[in-house]
Amino acid sequence: MAAFDARRAPQQELVDDCVHCGFCLDTCPTYVLWANEADSPRGRIVLIDEGLGERTALSDEMVVHFDRCLGCMACVTACPSGVRYDRLIERVRPQVERHHRRPFRERAIRRLLFATLPHHRRLRALAPMLPVARRFGAEGLGGRMGALARVAPQRPPRSLRRAAFPSRTPAARAPRGRVGLLLGCVQRVFYPQVHHATIGVLAAEGFEVFAPSAPDCCGALEFHSGEEDSAVTRARATMAAFEKLGDLDHVVTNAAGCGSAMKEYGDLLETPEAQAFASRVRDVLELLGSIEPTAPRGPVAMRVVYHDACHLRHAQGVRDEPRALLRSIPGLELLEVDTESEICCGSAGIYNLLQPEAGADLGRRKARHLIETGADAIAAANPGCAAQLDCHLRALGTPLPVYHPIELLQRSIQAGRGD
Repeated sequence: MAAFDARRAPQQELVDDCVHCGFCLDTCPTYVLWANEADSPRGRIVLIDEGLGERTALSDEMVVHFDRCLGCMACVTACPSGVRYDRLIERVRPQVERHHRRPFRERAIRRLLFATLPHHRRLRALAPMLPVARRFGAEGLGGRMGALARVAPQRPPRSLRRAAFPSRTPAARAPRGRVGLLLGCVQRVFYPQVHHATIGVLAAEGFEVFAPSAPDCCGALEFHSGEEDSAVTRARATMAAFEKLGDLDHVVTNAAGCGSAMKEYGDLLETPEAQAFASRVRDVLELLGSIEPTAPRGPVAMRVVYHDACHLRHAQGVRDEPRALLRSIPGLELLEVDTESEICCGSAGIYNLLQPEAGADLGRRKARHLIETGADAIAAANPGCAAQLDCHLRALGTPLPVYHPIELLQRSIQAGRGD
Protein backbone atom coordinates (compact mmCIF):
# COMPACT_ATOMS: atom_id res chain seq x y z
CA MET A 1 0.00 0.00 0.00
CA ALA A 2 1.39 3.41 -0.97
CA ALA A 3 1.93 5.95 1.80
CA PHE A 4 0.05 8.68 -0.09
CA ASP A 5 -3.10 8.70 -2.17
CA ALA A 6 -3.57 10.82 -5.28
CA ARG A 7 -5.62 13.56 -3.59
CA ARG A 8 -3.29 16.58 -3.38
CA ALA A 9 -0.30 14.30 -2.96
CA PRO A 10 3.11 15.90 -2.37
CA GLN A 11 4.65 16.69 -5.72
CA GLN A 12 7.68 14.71 -6.84
CA GLU A 13 9.11 17.69 -8.72
CA LEU A 14 9.23 19.69 -5.48
CA VAL A 15 10.96 16.80 -3.74
CA ASP A 16 13.52 16.64 -6.55
CA ASP A 17 14.37 20.34 -6.12
CA CYS A 18 16.16 19.54 -2.85
CA VAL A 19 19.91 19.02 -3.35
CA HIS A 20 20.46 18.15 0.37
CA CYS A 21 22.95 20.98 0.84
CA GLY A 22 22.15 21.45 4.55
CA PHE A 23 21.59 25.22 4.57
CA CYS A 24 18.25 24.53 6.25
CA LEU A 25 19.70 22.72 9.26
CA ASP A 26 20.64 25.69 11.46
CA THR A 27 17.20 27.28 10.99
CA CYS A 28 15.18 24.13 11.76
CA PRO A 29 13.94 24.14 15.38
CA THR A 30 13.76 20.38 15.78
CA TYR A 31 17.20 19.81 14.25
CA VAL A 32 18.59 22.48 16.59
CA LEU A 33 17.01 20.65 19.54
CA TRP A 34 17.98 17.08 18.66
CA ALA A 35 20.51 17.09 15.76
CA ASN A 36 18.58 14.20 14.23
CA GLU A 37 18.72 14.11 10.44
CA ALA A 38 15.18 12.70 10.22
CA ASP A 39 13.98 15.77 12.15
CA SER A 40 15.41 18.20 9.61
CA PRO A 41 13.73 19.53 6.45
CA ARG A 42 15.99 17.56 4.12
CA GLY A 43 15.48 14.44 6.23
CA ARG A 44 11.72 14.79 6.02
CA ILE A 45 12.00 15.35 2.27
CA VAL A 46 13.80 12.00 2.04
CA LEU A 47 10.88 10.42 3.93
CA ILE A 48 8.38 12.09 1.58
CA ASP A 49 10.36 10.77 -1.39
CA GLU A 50 10.16 7.27 0.07
CA GLY A 51 6.42 7.72 0.67
CA LEU A 52 5.89 8.55 -2.99
CA GLY A 53 7.17 5.09 -3.92
CA GLU A 54 4.45 2.64 -4.88
CA ARG A 55 5.43 0.01 -2.31
CA THR A 56 6.21 2.20 0.70
CA ALA A 57 3.56 2.28 3.42
CA LEU A 58 3.12 5.19 5.82
CA SER A 59 4.99 3.91 8.87
CA ASP A 60 4.63 5.04 12.48
CA GLU A 61 8.22 6.31 12.38
CA MET A 62 7.51 8.48 9.33
CA VAL A 63 4.48 9.98 11.11
CA VAL A 64 6.56 10.79 14.20
CA HIS A 65 9.02 12.86 12.16
CA PHE A 66 6.30 14.57 10.14
CA ASP A 67 4.42 15.43 13.35
CA ARG A 68 7.54 16.88 14.93
CA CYS A 69 7.81 19.50 12.17
CA LEU A 70 6.54 22.87 13.38
CA GLY A 71 5.76 24.09 9.88
CA CYS A 72 7.64 27.31 10.70
CA MET A 73 9.00 27.55 7.11
CA ALA A 74 12.36 28.99 8.21
CA CYS A 75 13.89 26.39 5.90
CA VAL A 76 12.04 27.93 2.96
CA THR A 77 13.68 31.31 3.64
CA ALA A 78 17.10 29.71 4.11
CA CYS A 79 17.03 27.40 1.07
CA PRO A 80 19.31 28.59 -1.79
CA SER A 81 17.53 26.23 -4.21
CA GLY A 82 14.06 27.64 -3.52
CA VAL A 83 12.62 24.32 -2.34
CA ARG A 84 8.92 24.75 -1.49
CA TYR A 85 9.02 22.65 1.65
CA ASP A 86 5.89 24.50 2.79
CA ARG A 87 3.90 23.01 -0.09
CA LEU A 88 5.30 19.57 0.65
CA ILE A 89 4.53 19.41 4.39
CA GLU A 90 1.10 21.00 3.93
CA ARG A 91 0.21 18.20 1.52
CA VAL A 92 1.72 15.48 3.69
CA ARG A 93 -0.26 16.32 6.83
CA PRO A 94 -3.71 15.49 5.34
CA GLN A 95 -2.26 12.24 4.00
CA VAL A 96 -1.22 11.35 7.55
CA GLU A 97 -4.71 12.05 8.89
CA ARG A 98 -6.29 9.89 6.18
CA HIS A 99 -3.91 6.94 6.35
CA HIS A 100 -2.64 6.79 9.93
CA ARG A 101 -4.65 5.64 12.94
CA ARG A 102 -3.59 7.77 15.90
CA PRO A 103 -3.75 6.45 19.49
CA PHE A 104 -6.97 7.23 21.33
CA ARG A 105 -5.48 9.96 23.54
CA GLU A 106 -4.06 11.79 20.53
CA ARG A 107 -7.37 11.60 18.70
CA ALA A 108 -9.18 12.86 21.81
CA ILE A 109 -6.95 15.92 22.32
CA ARG A 110 -7.14 16.84 18.65
CA ARG A 111 -10.94 16.58 18.74
CA LEU A 112 -11.03 18.78 21.83
CA LEU A 113 -8.81 21.43 20.28
CA PHE A 114 -10.66 21.52 16.95
CA ALA A 115 -14.02 21.53 18.73
CA THR A 116 -13.09 24.66 20.70
CA LEU A 117 -10.30 26.85 19.27
CA PRO A 118 -11.87 27.61 15.85
CA HIS A 119 -15.28 28.37 17.46
CA HIS A 120 -15.14 31.75 19.18
CA ARG A 121 -18.46 31.31 21.00
CA ARG A 122 -17.45 27.96 22.48
CA LEU A 123 -13.99 29.31 23.27
CA ARG A 124 -15.44 32.30 25.09
CA ALA A 125 -17.76 30.03 27.08
CA LEU A 126 -14.89 27.76 28.13
CA ALA A 127 -12.26 30.45 28.72
CA PRO A 128 -13.47 31.45 32.24
CA MET A 129 -12.83 27.86 33.36
CA LEU A 130 -9.10 28.21 32.69
CA PRO A 131 -8.33 30.36 35.78
CA VAL A 132 -10.24 27.84 37.90
CA ALA A 133 -8.25 24.97 36.40
CA ARG A 134 -5.01 26.82 37.09
CA ARG A 135 -6.08 27.53 40.67
CA PHE A 136 -6.49 23.81 41.23
CA GLY A 137 -3.06 23.01 39.87
CA ALA A 138 -3.75 22.11 36.24
CA GLU A 139 -0.59 23.95 35.18
CA GLY A 140 1.42 21.33 37.06
CA LEU A 141 -0.04 18.48 35.06
CA GLY A 142 2.23 16.83 32.55
CA GLY A 143 1.51 16.32 28.87
CA ARG A 144 -0.98 18.13 26.70
CA MET A 145 -3.55 19.15 29.32
CA GLY A 146 -0.88 20.75 31.48
CA ALA A 147 0.46 22.56 28.42
CA LEU A 148 -3.02 23.86 27.60
CA ALA A 149 -3.47 25.25 31.11
CA ARG A 150 -0.03 26.91 31.04
CA VAL A 151 -0.14 28.39 27.54
CA ALA A 152 -3.75 29.65 27.51
CA PRO A 153 -3.70 33.48 27.79
CA GLN A 154 -4.16 34.65 31.36
CA ARG A 155 -6.86 37.29 31.15
CA PRO A 156 -9.30 38.44 33.84
CA PRO A 157 -12.81 36.98 33.36
CA ARG A 158 -14.31 40.44 32.77
CA SER A 159 -12.10 40.94 29.71
CA LEU A 160 -13.42 37.72 28.16
CA ARG A 161 -16.91 39.12 27.70
CA ARG A 162 -18.04 39.42 24.12
CA ALA A 163 -16.29 42.39 22.52
CA ALA A 164 -18.29 44.55 20.11
CA PHE A 165 -16.63 45.50 16.85
CA PRO A 166 -18.27 47.98 14.44
CA SER A 167 -19.32 46.24 11.22
CA ARG A 168 -18.25 49.36 9.31
CA THR A 169 -15.79 52.08 10.29
CA PRO A 170 -15.44 55.05 7.91
CA ALA A 171 -12.07 56.44 6.91
CA ALA A 172 -10.96 59.26 9.19
CA ARG A 173 -9.11 61.13 6.42
CA ALA A 174 -8.78 61.14 2.62
CA PRO A 175 -10.02 57.70 1.48
CA ARG A 176 -7.39 55.19 0.43
CA GLY A 177 -9.52 52.12 -0.05
CA ARG A 178 -12.05 49.64 1.33
CA VAL A 179 -10.77 46.70 3.37
CA GLY A 180 -12.33 43.76 5.17
CA LEU A 181 -10.90 42.63 8.52
CA LEU A 182 -10.93 38.98 9.61
CA LEU A 183 -12.10 38.76 13.22
CA GLY A 184 -11.56 35.01 13.41
CA CYS A 185 -11.46 32.95 16.59
CA VAL A 186 -8.59 33.10 19.11
CA GLN A 187 -7.73 36.75 18.42
CA ARG A 188 -11.39 37.76 18.79
CA VAL A 189 -11.71 36.11 22.22
CA PHE A 190 -8.36 36.62 23.91
CA TYR A 191 -6.92 39.69 22.17
CA PRO A 192 -9.87 41.93 21.18
CA GLN A 193 -7.71 45.01 21.78
CA VAL A 194 -5.68 44.00 18.71
CA HIS A 195 -8.80 44.19 16.54
CA HIS A 196 -9.78 47.56 18.01
CA ALA A 197 -6.26 48.88 17.36
CA THR A 198 -6.29 47.49 13.81
CA ILE A 199 -9.60 49.18 13.00
CA GLY A 200 -8.47 52.43 14.57
CA VAL A 201 -5.13 52.62 12.77
CA LEU A 202 -6.55 51.64 9.38
CA ALA A 203 -9.29 54.25 9.69
CA ALA A 204 -6.76 56.87 10.80
CA GLU A 205 -4.71 56.10 7.67
CA GLY A 206 -7.69 56.54 5.35
CA PHE A 207 -9.21 53.08 5.01
CA GLU A 208 -12.88 52.25 5.27
CA VAL A 209 -12.94 49.09 7.39
CA PHE A 210 -15.56 46.33 7.31
CA ALA A 211 -15.45 43.73 10.09
CA PRO A 212 -18.07 41.03 9.44
CA SER A 213 -18.97 38.78 12.37
CA ALA A 214 -18.66 35.76 10.07
CA PRO A 215 -16.62 33.68 9.53
CA ASP A 216 -15.84 32.12 12.90
CA CYS A 217 -12.43 30.95 11.71
CA CYS A 218 -10.44 31.08 8.48
CA GLY A 219 -9.38 27.42 8.79
CA ALA A 220 -5.70 28.09 9.53
CA LEU A 221 -5.51 25.82 12.57
CA GLU A 222 -7.00 22.91 10.67
CA PHE A 223 -5.14 23.64 7.44
CA HIS A 224 -1.77 23.63 9.20
CA SER A 225 -2.69 20.44 11.10
CA GLY A 226 -3.84 18.29 8.19
CA GLU A 227 -7.60 18.54 8.80
CA GLU A 228 -8.13 19.24 5.12
CA ASP A 229 -11.89 18.80 4.79
CA SER A 230 -12.60 21.21 7.64
CA ALA A 231 -10.05 23.67 6.28
CA VAL A 232 -11.70 23.61 2.84
CA THR A 233 -15.13 24.23 4.38
CA ARG A 234 -13.84 27.18 6.40
CA ALA A 235 -11.94 28.61 3.44
CA ARG A 236 -15.10 28.62 1.35
CA ALA A 237 -17.10 30.22 4.19
CA THR A 238 -14.43 32.89 4.64
CA MET A 239 -14.42 33.76 0.96
CA ALA A 240 -18.23 33.91 0.89
CA ALA A 241 -18.38 36.22 3.94
CA PHE A 242 -16.06 38.78 2.36
CA GLU A 243 -17.63 38.50 -1.08
CA LYS A 244 -20.89 39.74 0.47
CA LEU A 245 -19.18 43.05 1.24
CA GLY A 246 -18.75 43.90 -2.43
CA ASP A 247 -15.56 45.18 -3.97
CA LEU A 248 -12.78 45.23 -1.37
CA ASP A 249 -9.28 46.36 -2.15
CA HIS A 250 -7.84 44.01 0.44
CA VAL A 251 -8.81 41.41 3.02
CA VAL A 252 -6.75 42.20 6.11
CA THR A 253 -5.54 39.96 8.91
CA ASN A 254 -3.61 40.75 12.08
CA ALA A 255 -2.70 37.13 12.89
CA ALA A 256 0.29 35.71 11.02
CA GLY A 257 -1.07 32.15 10.89
CA CYS A 258 -4.38 33.31 9.45
CA GLY A 259 -2.75 35.41 6.76
CA SER A 260 -0.47 32.56 5.79
CA ALA A 261 -3.38 30.14 5.40
CA MET A 262 -5.59 32.59 3.51
CA LYS A 263 -2.79 33.33 1.06
CA GLU A 264 -2.70 29.58 0.35
CA TYR A 265 -6.41 29.26 -0.48
CA GLY A 266 -5.53 29.06 -4.17
CA ASP A 267 -3.42 25.96 -3.59
CA LEU A 268 -5.92 24.46 -1.14
CA LEU A 269 -9.06 24.92 -3.27
CA GLU A 270 -7.41 24.98 -6.69
CA THR A 271 -9.96 27.37 -8.21
CA PRO A 272 -9.51 30.75 -9.94
CA GLU A 273 -11.84 32.34 -7.37
CA ALA A 274 -9.67 31.14 -4.50
CA GLN A 275 -6.52 32.35 -6.23
CA ALA A 276 -8.07 35.78 -6.80
CA PHE A 277 -9.16 35.98 -3.15
CA ALA A 278 -5.72 34.94 -1.91
CA SER A 279 -4.09 37.65 -4.00
CA ARG A 280 -6.03 40.32 -2.07
CA VAL A 281 -5.05 39.09 1.41
CA ARG A 282 -2.66 41.35 3.32
CA ASP A 283 -1.32 41.33 6.83
CA VAL A 284 -2.17 44.69 8.39
CA LEU A 285 1.54 45.47 8.89
CA GLU A 286 2.24 44.53 5.28
CA LEU A 287 -0.49 46.88 4.08
CA LEU A 288 0.49 49.79 6.30
CA GLY A 289 4.13 49.31 5.37
CA SER A 290 3.28 49.74 1.70
CA ILE A 291 1.79 53.24 2.07
CA GLU A 292 3.06 56.64 3.11
CA PRO A 293 1.69 57.37 6.61
CA THR A 294 -0.48 60.44 6.95
CA ALA A 295 -1.76 60.17 10.53
CA PRO A 296 0.55 62.16 12.89
CA ARG A 297 2.63 60.01 15.24
CA GLY A 298 3.21 60.96 18.87
CA PRO A 299 5.93 59.65 21.19
CA VAL A 300 5.87 56.23 22.85
CA ALA A 301 8.88 56.03 25.15
CA MET A 302 9.68 52.33 25.26
CA ARG A 303 12.47 49.86 24.44
CA VAL A 304 10.81 47.17 22.32
CA VAL A 305 12.24 43.97 20.88
CA TYR A 306 10.47 42.68 17.79
CA HIS A 307 9.76 38.95 17.61
CA ASP A 308 9.29 37.59 14.09
CA ALA A 309 6.22 35.38 13.85
CA CYS A 310 7.28 32.52 11.56
CA HIS A 311 4.12 32.61 9.45
CA LEU A 312 4.70 36.31 8.85
CA ARG A 313 8.46 36.35 8.20
CA HIS A 314 8.94 33.01 6.49
CA ALA A 315 5.56 31.95 5.12
CA GLN A 316 4.48 35.43 3.95
CA GLY A 317 7.87 37.07 3.52
CA VAL A 318 6.89 40.09 5.65
CA ARG A 319 10.01 41.06 7.57
CA ASP A 320 10.96 44.70 6.98
CA GLU A 321 7.53 46.34 7.15
CA PRO A 322 6.84 45.70 10.88
CA ARG A 323 10.28 47.01 11.79
CA ALA A 324 9.88 50.13 9.66
CA LEU A 325 6.50 50.84 11.24
CA LEU A 326 7.88 50.46 14.76
CA ARG A 327 10.84 52.72 13.91
CA SER A 328 8.37 55.36 12.71
CA ILE A 329 7.11 55.78 16.29
CA PRO A 330 8.89 58.71 18.00
CA GLY A 331 10.61 57.75 21.24
CA LEU A 332 10.44 54.01 20.60
CA GLU A 333 13.79 52.19 20.56
CA LEU A 334 13.64 49.03 18.47
CA LEU A 335 15.85 46.15 19.57
CA GLU A 336 16.72 42.89 17.82
CA VAL A 337 17.32 39.35 19.04
CA ASP A 338 20.94 38.39 18.39
CA THR A 339 20.75 34.66 19.21
CA GLU A 340 18.68 32.10 17.29
CA SER A 341 16.57 34.85 15.76
CA GLU A 342 15.41 32.47 12.99
CA ILE A 343 14.26 29.78 15.42
CA CYS A 344 10.52 29.44 16.12
CA CYS A 345 9.19 30.19 19.61
CA GLY A 346 7.49 26.77 19.66
CA SER A 347 3.89 27.92 19.37
CA ALA A 348 3.36 27.08 15.68
CA GLY A 349 -0.44 26.99 15.74
CA ILE A 350 -1.24 24.17 18.17
CA TYR A 351 2.22 22.56 18.08
CA ASN A 352 2.93 23.52 21.70
CA LEU A 353 -0.21 21.60 22.69
CA LEU A 354 0.33 18.53 20.49
CA GLN A 355 4.11 18.37 21.08
CA PRO A 356 4.31 19.94 24.57
CA GLU A 357 7.89 18.99 25.46
CA ALA A 358 9.46 20.33 22.28
CA GLY A 359 7.17 23.37 22.33
CA ALA A 360 8.19 24.18 25.91
CA ASP A 361 11.90 23.74 25.17
CA LEU A 362 11.66 26.18 22.27
CA GLY A 363 9.51 28.59 24.27
CA ARG A 364 12.05 28.78 27.08
CA ARG A 365 14.92 29.33 24.65
CA LYS A 366 13.11 32.12 22.85
CA ALA A 367 12.00 33.81 26.08
CA ARG A 368 15.59 33.84 27.41
CA HIS A 369 16.91 35.38 24.19
CA LEU A 370 14.25 38.09 24.32
CA ILE A 371 14.98 38.87 27.97
CA GLU A 372 18.70 39.17 27.18
CA THR A 373 18.02 42.17 24.91
CA GLY A 374 17.05 44.28 27.93
CA ALA A 375 13.75 45.33 26.34
CA ASP A 376 10.82 46.82 28.25
CA ALA A 377 8.31 45.01 26.06
CA ILE A 378 7.97 42.59 23.16
CA ALA A 379 6.16 43.16 19.87
CA ALA A 380 4.72 40.02 18.23
CA ALA A 381 2.21 39.87 15.39
CA ASN A 382 0.48 36.56 16.12
CA PRO A 383 -1.78 35.49 19.01
CA GLY A 384 -0.12 32.08 19.33
CA CYS A 385 3.30 33.70 19.71
CA ALA A 386 1.92 36.18 22.24
CA ALA A 387 0.45 33.41 24.41
CA GLN A 388 3.57 31.23 24.14
CA LEU A 389 5.96 34.05 24.98
CA ASP A 390 3.83 35.30 27.86
CA CYS A 391 3.72 31.79 29.33
CA HIS A 392 7.49 31.27 29.29
CA LEU A 393 8.40 34.81 30.29
CA ARG A 394 6.25 34.36 33.39
CA ALA A 395 7.82 30.97 34.08
CA LEU A 396 11.28 32.59 33.95
CA GLY A 397 10.19 35.29 36.39
CA THR A 398 10.32 38.14 33.83
CA PRO A 399 6.73 38.84 32.75
CA LEU A 400 7.40 41.41 30.05
CA PRO A 401 4.29 42.77 28.30
CA VAL A 402 3.71 41.42 24.80
CA TYR A 403 2.04 43.79 22.33
CA HIS A 404 0.97 43.43 18.75
CA PRO A 405 2.85 46.14 16.78
CA ILE A 406 -0.52 47.59 15.74
CA GLU A 407 -1.24 48.37 19.41
CA LEU A 408 1.92 50.44 19.63
CA LEU A 409 1.03 52.23 16.39
CA GLN A 410 -2.41 53.02 17.79
CA ARG A 411 -0.83 54.38 20.96
CA SER A 412 1.44 56.61 18.88
CA ILE A 413 -1.41 57.92 16.71
CA GLN A 414 -3.49 58.63 19.81
CA ALA A 415 -0.54 60.54 21.27
CA GLY A 416 -0.23 62.47 18.01
CA ARG A 417 -3.89 63.52 18.35
CA GLY A 418 -3.40 64.44 21.99
CA ASP A 419 -5.82 61.74 23.20
